[in-house]
Amino acid sequence: MPDLSGIVKAYDIRGVVGEQLDADLVRDFGAAFALLIKPEAPAVVIGHDMRDSSPGLAAAFAEGVTSQGLDVVSIGLASTDQLYFASGSLNLPGAMFTASHNPAKYNGIKMCRAGASPVGQDTGLAEIRDTVEQGVPGFEGQRGTVSERDVLADYAAYLRNLVDLSGSRPLKIVVDAGNGMGGHTVPTVFDGLPIDVVPMYFELDGSFPNHEANPLDPANIVDLQAKVREVGADAGVAFDGDADRCFIVDERGEPVSPSAITALVAVRELAKDPGGTIIHNLITSKGVPEIVSEHGGKPVRTRVGHSFIKAEMARTGAIFGGEHSAHYYFRDFWRADTGMLAALHVLAALGEQTGPLSELTSAYSRYAASGEINSTVDDQVAKMMAVKDAFGARSGVEIDELDGLTVQLPGGAWFNLRPSNTEPLLRLNVEAANAEAVQGLVDEVLAIIRN
Repeated sequence: MPDLSGIVKAYDIRGVVGEQLDADLVRDFGAAFALLIKPEAPAVVIGHDMRDSSPGLAAAFAEGVTSQGLDVVSIGLASTDQLYFASGSLNLPGAMFTASHNPAKYNGIKMCRAGASPVGQDTGLAEIRDTVEQGVPGFEGQRGTVSERDVLADYAAYLRNLVDLSGSRPLKIVVDAGNGMGGHTVPTVFDGLPIDVVPMYFELDGSFPNHEANPLDPANIVDLQAKVREVGADAGVAFDGDADRCFIVDERGEPVSPSAITALVAVRELAKDPGGTIIHNLITSKGVPEIVSEHGGKPVRTRVGHSFIKAEMARTGAIFGGEHSAHYYFRDFWRADTGMLAALHVLAALGEQTGPLSELTSAYSRYAASGEINSTVDDQVAKMMAVKDAFGARSGVEIDELDGLTVQLPGGAWFNLRPSNTEPLLRLNVEAANAEAVQGLVDEVLAIIRN
């Protein structure tokens, strides 16, 4: 019996094509997914990114689905949030073929139930893995059919209807698509808006010839920063490979933290829905819940990860949620994450006033932060306990273990230390009043971890 634990992750399936993932295996995943959702839906919507392997794998998955008697609606090239739009608007389960920002040799499958409801380990993914490992049962009935449907224009219209840019002043915006799916969606979404788009790396190319399509790595936004300054743009936007995350730089080319974007968008959503609930994960700045509360909202803190965010949004009826990783979730987008909608909110806020983006976002950036710092360790548990013991003995320190170890120090500084689920790493995030205080706390924690 095959062991698929190496490629069936917490939220998706991901592996090296030809070694861990091939058409036969993907066909079985498609059949297993069909068995999971057959009682709920008559068809599955399938999209794929620009990787060379994606069309073939998507077709194999479709064969697996139709082999169990369900139909397939193929939307072809799509961003992940475009697939979520199709799942939500058509009320069908979906599968997206992408490995996001991973190198070209990888591919993967993100699956959802109708209405873009996530499928993770606890919501069907483990069951799918078990079915494939044990052997997918045959089906004697009539095979399903495959039809094609282009939803790009509908997706763009839906987003533009959620954010009104008609009153915006003209803006010049540099967009770095990283040779990913932003190059496919941005031209249609931004068509007709008062925005002069300066495109960078819009050519769809799954080999990522210019830089890795991961805008959270500072090395991957260097080109964007330089272009913003060169052309005198009002802002820059970078998307990851499947364009479900966006990262913003201001008119100086300086990065705007995802926490500041979370707070900014939260305030805009609260203006439409006063008193609403806003979800934030425990690594976002403490400025986020402060600002949400100041604007009459109800902040709710969660673990890191989209399945936790979406579940908490459903439980609380939240109107918006944000993560430190630049994932942004909207009730009005089936509680799914869409970087494009977050980008439109930022641009609308910028276009509504005359000042620069740096001035606008400064009100949402209250504290200094370290960003995520990874340390390779032999024993994650032992190192976590060493840190807990060192800080827990101090007066006035508060510790919680909702997700890893969060340590709140007297005076407002805090840090979170979390183990990676897939690598022998500990991930450290620190926030304090200023850069000097951040560095001092970073040095203190790393001295324990790396000793």
